[in-house]
Amino acid sequence: MLLPLLLFFAAPPADDLDRQVKNFVDVLSIVRQNAADPVSTDVIYQGAIPGMLRTLDPHTVFFDPQQYEQLKQMERSEQKGFGTVVSVLPGRVIVLQALPGTPSAKAGLAPGDEILAINNVALSRLDFEQLVQYLGMARQRQAQLVVRREGNARLLEFTLNPAVMDAPSVERAFLLKDGVGYIRVASFDPQTGRQIKDSIEKLGGNALKGLLLDFRNNPGGVVEAALETASYFLKPGQKILSVKGRAVKGKDVEVPKTAVPYSFPVAILVNEKTASAAEIVTGALQDHDRATVFGVPTYGKGLVQSVYPLSGETAMALTTSFYYTPSGRSIQKPLRESQLQLSQQRGGFQTDAGRKVTGGGGIQPDHVVQPPLPDRLGAVLESSGVFSSFAIDYVHSHKLDLAFRVTPAVLDEFQTYCSERRIQPGVGEWLNERALIESRLNEEIQTQLGGIEKGDEIAAGRDPVIQAALAELTK
Repeated sequence: MLLPLLLFFAAPPADDLDRQVKNFVDVLSIVRQNAADPVSTDVIYQGAIPGMLRTLDPHTVFFDPQQYEQLKQMERSEQKGFGTVVSVLPGRVIVLQALPGTPSAKAGLAPGDEILAINNVALSRLDFEQLVQYLGMARQRQAQLVVRREGNARLLEFTLNPAVMDAPSVERAFLLKDGVGYIRVASFDPQTGRQIKDSIEKLGGNALKGLLLDFRNNPGGVVEAALETASYFLKPGQKILSVKGRAVKGKDVEVPKTAVPYSFPVAILVNEKTASAAEIVTGALQDHDRATVFGVPTYGKGLVQSVYPLSGETAMALTTSFYYTPSGRSIQKPLRESQLQLSQQRGGFQTDAGRKVTGGGGIQPDHVVQPPLPDRLGAVLESSGVFSSFAIDYVHSHKLDLAFRVTPAVLDEFQTYCSERRIQPGVGEWLNERALIESRLNEEIQTQLGGIEKGDEIAAGRDPVIQAALAELTK
């Protein structure tokens, strides 16, 4: 078993490499001189070089001049938009919130407004994917909106000019119950560490009895922000991660000696879209027994890529090293099924307290909690958009405050509302989903009354991953 392994990874002798390069040059020369059609640089840029790199891993890529210029433009680009949080339904776009100080708020858009058309394109004619794509394109330049507002007989028209959006990566921060905080982190940007710290302090700081960090759907981002975040919970001198690569000197990154970490219990929520920097924080806190992890296994992206500019305005992004958790687990899922990678991951890994943790790429939760699967009625109600549309109509026709909660009479009214739209489930099916329907209506109505943060607080009450973590922290 050892011989194939050595043969696979052994570098060819220098004279053999020279011979292979000469063969390539000879082939290219013959092709250019004798091929029936003229041969352009595409044979190299789109064939030879990408073909060679494809044998390494899926993340190592070659950029031709046009692709390299696009990459540089992306690095220089700023995120623009109108500052509107919307609910996208089949053929409908409903405003949930116009963020303060943004073009939408200044123009006068309000929760409950339905956007009928953008730049003379009727949104009702677009399918869901087309609608999402068109909304993304429209926010890059001036847009003319036609809006229907409840209580207004005439349609409203708005002209919005996009502005640079500085959306915080910490999307939500609130108390789930007395002394237990919840923070949802959407990505790791340069300011994420500070935003997490500020959110903890607003929730109670060291007086907290526990904290849930929600990294679900977090694709990662700036590694330095992940290191800063981990240092809020780990002891000075504890290892956060290791970086190892064949041509890169190995390096361990530790918590700064000056760190003053929090001591309250921590739970981390993850799913299959939790990746990169979010996995670094999760793996470090899990290995040091500092946090209990709930959800489903993470994505498994733990590699370091370096971009090397080449001649002719081209470049190459090359995987140069990998990230490892403090216990030695590779965060990166196997790039290819080689015996070397398999043997590395079959070894046993343990936390500081001796608990066994699994390698193989990604972070395996301590407690696997699957997200709920909607049944037939739930799927119909969600896809039809009746929760949002009923909430908008109900809020506009009643005087409500944030203390409002759905009553049996409201549920009966909603059932009639659904029936009028040809959603007529059986009595048993309705009763089975009654608790979910009540929660969803409370969520949508609270969103209309107090913004999406208020709605999210309601949604947390029926989230099985949040509830499992909350039960563990408070038992």
